[in-house]
Amino acid sequence: MKQNKVFVAITGGIGSGKSSALACIKSMGYPCFSADEFGRGIYKEKTVFEETARAFPHCIKAGEVDRKMLAETVFSDPEKLQNLNAITHPAIMKKMFAEMERAEGRLVFAEVPLLFEEGYESLFDEVIVLVRAAEERIGAVAARDGISREDVSSRIKNQWDYEKNLPAGHTVIYNEGDIGSLDRQVTRVVQTFAEKYHI
Repeated sequence: MKQNKVFVAITGGIGSGKSSALACIKSMGYPCFSADEFGRGIYKEKTVFEETARAFPHCIKAGEVDRKMLAETVFSDPEKLQNLNAITHPAIMKKMFAEMERAEGRLVFAEVPLLFEEGYESLFDEVIVLVRAAEERIGAVAARDGISREDVSSRIKNQWDYEKNLPAGHTVIYNEGDIGSLDRQVTRVVQTFAEKYHI
């Protein structure tokens, strides 16, 4: 049970600057968590592994999930991606929220990439949405992950389109690719939340 804490989600499409925003907030001294980090070890959990093995048996190698093969399988097929998310996301969120509850301080931040796709926005008191031009996102992710622009484009097509379907009622930060500008915007937003909740 949340004890007088304020939970803030940071979301946005791939390459929008979520990790950079989280790093800025962490440097301000606030507790920060990432759903992706909790996701890295999720297949070691017995229930998650068993459900994944049933749904994607060809992605099991030597008793472990072949994450590369699994990614290749689901990213080109929205239905399979949805099936995998239904297996992994509840477990990831459960683990992350347990850590958020134990965090020091009242204002707690979490990077949640698929916040709106999975309907988790109602679990948070505030939501920060990072928006960045598609071409800039494609270039940034291709350089970061060492993959082709075509591969990045196909991943983006399977994600929520924030440029066309920007959810109302949340805090939006437009990332123009300048890290200094992003840090200043993020800092202002965090200070606004701290004032709003008297922290």
